[in-house]
Amino acid sequence: MANSFPSSGGNRSGYYQRRNNDPFAHIRRNSRIKEPEIRVISPEGKQLGIMQTERALALAQQFNLDLVEMAATAKPPVCRIMDFGKYVYEEQKKASHVKATSTKLKEIEFTPRIAAGDFLTKIRHAEEFLSHGNKVKLRLKFRGREMAHTEIGFELMKRALAELEGMGHPDNQAKLMGKQINVMLTPLPTNKRKRKYTLEADEQAIHDTGSDAGQDDDESPATA
Repeated sequence: MANSFPSSGGNRSGYYQRRNNDPFAHIRRNSRIKEPEIRVISPEGKQLGIMQTERALALAQQFNLDLVEMAATAKPPVCRIMDFGKYVYEEQKKASHVKATSTKLKEIEFTPRIAAGDFLTKIRHAEEFLSHGNKVKLRLKFRGREMAHTEIGFELMKRALAELEGMGHPDNQAKLMGKQINVMLTPLPTNKRKRKYTLEADEQAIHDTGSDAGQDDDESPATA
């Protein structure tokens, strides 16, 4: 059998560099599991109890599957019999979906003289977008003589950021660019998001009117 390990010398560093780029390299499986006893879970998720690692490995090979360490710090470690290649594929698919979702950009547009009810509606839409992992761009447009009182616009944007602080954080300070103030919001981690207005029972109503409050960045934004 050919030696599958790299020879000493210049190639060794390259070998380890490739392994370090693999996000699943730290997961021990099959012969890399060194503990003499492990707790085993079947491919269907059933507890098979504690057994000798060699016996568990033989059982996995019997079904042409892998023995994969799922909880290394447990005593004894917990391992599952599974198709590791399929597991990696599913995890990468999930990661790709999360990444694609998080890069969507929504826009919410205000005006300096927006009515209180309309302002709240905009905030509710922004809250929903953030709850789904979307970045949200808040934009306030000045018209005509409104440019003489930009402080009103900055104060309104400050209020909007305060209303949404439980769902997202600004990437930078609100800035005046031409005749509009812009600020970008990034959603907080899922376990840190706290809704202030939008409840689950309200979401359908919001979806029904969503085109009035904000669209993807390649569509026309809503106006107050």
